[in-house]
Amino acid sequence: MPNFPAAPDSADAAVPPSPQDPRIPPELTRPTWDLACRRLLAKMLGEFAYEEIVRPLPAPASRGDAWTLTLDDGGRLGFRARRRAYGSWQVDPATMTLTAPPPSTEPATAFGDPFRFLVRARTLLGLDGSTLGHLVRELSATLAADARIDHTALTADLLADLDYAALEGHQTGHPWLVLNKGRLGFSAADTASWAPEARTRQRLPWLAAHTSLAEYRGTGGLEEPARLYSAELDPVTRAVFDRALRDRGLDPLGYLYLPVHPWQWDEIVLPLFAPALASGALVPLPADLDVRLPQQSIRTFLNLTRPDRHTVKLPLAVFNTMVWRGLPTDLTRAAPAVTAWVRSLRDADPFLRDECRVILLGEVASVTVRHPVYDELPEVPYQYRELLGAIWREPLTRHLAPGERGRTLASLLHTDPRGRSFAAELVARSGLTPAVWLRHLFTALLPPLLHFLYRYGTVFSPHGENTIVVFDENDVPVRLAVKDFVDDVNVSREPLPEHAEMPDDVRAVLLTEPADFLPQFIHSGLFVGVFRYLSAICEERLGVPEDEFWALVRAEILRYQARFPELKDRYELFDLLSEQIARLCLNRNRLHENGYRDRPDRPHAVVHGAVPNPLHRS
Repeated sequence: MPNFPAAPDSADAAVPPSPQDPRIPPELTRPTWDLACRRLLAKMLGEFAYEEIVRPLPAPASRGDAWTLTLDDGGRLGFRARRRAYGSWQVDPATMTLTAPPPSTEPATAFGDPFRFLVRARTLLGLDGSTLGHLVRELSATLAADARIDHTALTADLLADLDYAALEGHQTGHPWLVLNKGRLGFSAADTASWAPEARTRQRLPWLAAHTSLAEYRGTGGLEEPARLYSAELDPVTRAVFDRALRDRGLDPLGYLYLPVHPWQWDEIVLPLFAPALASGALVPLPADLDVRLPQQSIRTFLNLTRPDRHTVKLPLAVFNTMVWRGLPTDLTRAAPAVTAWVRSLRDADPFLRDECRVILLGEVASVTVRHPVYDELPEVPYQYRELLGAIWREPLTRHLAPGERGRTLASLLHTDPRGRSFAAELVARSGLTPAVWLRHLFTALLPPLLHFLYRYGTVFSPHGENTIVVFDENDVPVRLAVKDFVDDVNVSREPLPEHAEMPDDVRAVLLTEPADFLPQFIHSGLFVGVFRYLSAICEERLGVPEDEFWALVRAEILRYQARFPELKDRYELFDLLSEQIARLCLNRNRLHENGYRDRPDRPHAVVHGAVPNPLHRS
């Protein structure tokens, strides 16, 4: 039992606990908390205004950048904001003020409390009671995580020296989603153990699953599970696993091995797979010897002991960002086949293979474990059909040339406590001017993404977490690496010759979209989801005007199109340069469309109106 201190006398009851109290995380101090709150409220205002959840009005007699929002009680929230590409809002956290409702004549006071904003604007925001209750919980968890990141933040020069695995633990989360670290299901102790910003190195226990429940799929030389296990497990560990089964009178040849997240074991496997555990269809095994580190997706682990071994992705019944973070059975089963198909496109294409040298981090093996009841009930909430399994993904280090290093695209949006931009640090190290460095970045990222779209009617959702920029020894961007194929690959609904040889098992799981919507994944994933923030950083920290930033992006697209004139019809079919694009909304999805209610299918971003495309030139 924890050793709690004695209760205070009544005279001392109002005295706040000491900052040294071991029950209180050291980051929970008033200055750190207030800073995180002010910053998140500014983000909330900007993203809610972008998605037209709220509609600020120009402040009377303003100089053009002052805005006001009338709250439910008649009070007014004022702030300064700059309008940027795609109709977005960049709110200055230092300028937020609150004016009391009439008839008060009190002057405006500084304001930075996102909780009070939700309470005083719940009608304006259109929130029902259930959504508001869960929203407050996610808000508090996100702020606690932000405070921890601030408390342990490194300067940009130190971050630039970190390797890929370590750098992930310093990222601040999804730039567009306001409540990006809610992690409903995690306790404070769980967060300290398993959240990426905790940077806690862990060993993973394993599980043996009988083939009556479990199924293995592999590709690229891993078609047989024995090949995977010989690469992933030391002989001694493999022998320990086999012996654990034989000691129970079970035949190891009838079982598949997979790691299991300890949280998932305690919260999901033990209570929901109890019959399988009782019968011996599932058998718990000890942890292997490798130390792993959770990454930004919270369910993905990099191997620190043996970096040449695969990254492992495990289901986690935690609600974070927009969905429960499980592993859908059908997608897990199909992951190796999707990897093989996407790679076949690259390997047969000299432009992708030899010029772009794009890295496709294959999901090369998977074990799915069927729940004997839930998997027969398609109408139940989708979280119950994503409970147990594992995907093995190739590690980035295996594909890097000497001197190269990888960093997620999201890292380029990071700013350290001194206000130093991580992108500015890399530009300085490269020795290039900012505009030239950006041209290298766009040349590394865009041609392979465009080629998959235009030539093959296939698009990734290249957001900050699954898109990796590969840099040379001088921190100059040189090429692209992509991961998470199964979750983030979409193909054109219109029949294309390039899809004729697509295997049936791949066709069955890949999402299809109308041709005119397919470019939306590049716009929303890359341009809206990353570049609209990076363009602001480049203007403020690197002296590259926003218009010049987008002109460089457009020039890279036109350069690609000039290189492949035979694809002219595809440029019109998949039009990236249209005057407007649909406005995809992520926060509106949570607040208005899906909320927190259970549903049989995973939710997706919703469309609300349209926004001007900065890549369009009349």
